[in-house]
Amino acid sequence: MIKTTFKQSVLFAALALAATVALAADPIKIGSVLSVSGPAAFLGDPELKTLQMYVDKINAEGGVLGRKLELVHYDDGSDAAKANSFTKRLIESDKVDVLIGGTTTGATMAMAPLVEKASLPFISLAGAVVVIDPVKKWVFKTPHTDRMAAEKVFEDMKKRGISKVGLLSETSGFGASGRKETQAVAAKYGITLAADETYGPKDTDITAQLTRIKSVAGVQAVFVFGLGQGPAVVTKNYGQLGMSALPMYQSHGVASDEYLKLSGKAAEGVRLPTPALLIASALPAADVQKAIVTSYDKQYKDKYKMDPSTFGGYALDALNLSVDAIKRAGGTDREKVRAALENTKGFVGATGVFNMTPANHMGLDLSAFRMVEVKNGEWVQLK
Repeated sequence: MIKTTFKQSVLFAALALAATVALAADPIKIGSVLSVSGPAAFLGDPELKTLQMYVDKINAEGGVLGRKLELVHYDDGSDAAKANSFTKRLIESDKVDVLIGGTTTGATMAMAPLVEKASLPFISLAGAVVVIDPVKKWVFKTPHTDRMAAEKVFEDMKKRGISKVGLLSETSGFGASGRKETQAVAAKYGITLAADETYGPKDTDITAQLTRIKSVAGVQAVFVFGLGQGPAVVTKNYGQLGMSALPMYQSHGVASDEYLKLSGKAAEGVRLPTPALLIASALPAADVQKAIVTSYDKQYKDKYKMDPSTFGGYALDALNLSVDAIKRAGGTDREKVRAALENTKGFVGATGVFNMTPANHMGLDLSAFRMVEVKNGEWVQLK
């Protein structure tokens, strides 16, 4: 029989008390503002589903530093003004520890001044480079930038001898920024923008703009910069105008199976840059992202009975980066978490490998993009 000394009894009691305190510790609050309804819903819905699924998974595995995660979510309805209002609520009333969201660039930019003032770590899911350039102390992002998308597309065009391009961009925050960045990098790749047209995110017919591009002599391809349903409308109109012989490139703003469903057969031959998730099953075994994207793909399908999207992947990376930073910071002290995010190195995510610095609050390079083409209604990686 093993005898227990008084000191051992005190120690056991202290350990039991510590365990009880840890279990009863306040949860780590993850705030979220996403466009789960409205025009950007097909981006925001998989983002929310992903956050909910992985918060549950992390909690089932014991939480983070002995604390459960609590997701506090609001739907901005694809309205930047509402995103601003909900961000105030998350900061002032809900008192969240980290904020994830801003499905769109407009929403993100409406949220950014508030998190800067409140000194709250914020990871955006929006694409425009303006989110992190110039650098904002408390703002980070997981998607590739629009500038990177333009460069990846122009790399492919250059390989194919395409030099005269018609640009068609959306007037939304993402599309407007994409237009600006496309114009800025075109010359670097020997590309001339022979046409420059725009369309509204709620437009239901874009044949007039496409007809004008079609009429420009020598145009070799069309580059469309937008997100949501607009690019699918463009794609359908493209087919209706018989422009399929003219190569169409889209941005990563449509890198999801939903775009294929909305566009139908007209999407055949469309090329675009995308994260690895879109072609998860086709990645070679040695690919550094293979494990995480295939795992996410399976778990999402098992739970929701539908394919995941690259936009959900952005949310997955934002959550995992937050958790990783909180662990390295040893808690939820905002400045320590912010500093940990800023010094993230070699973090393999669904979107790419993140290497952040004080001057780069995204940390991805062009290798995080894969060029794909629609063939027989499926995404196929271009060599």
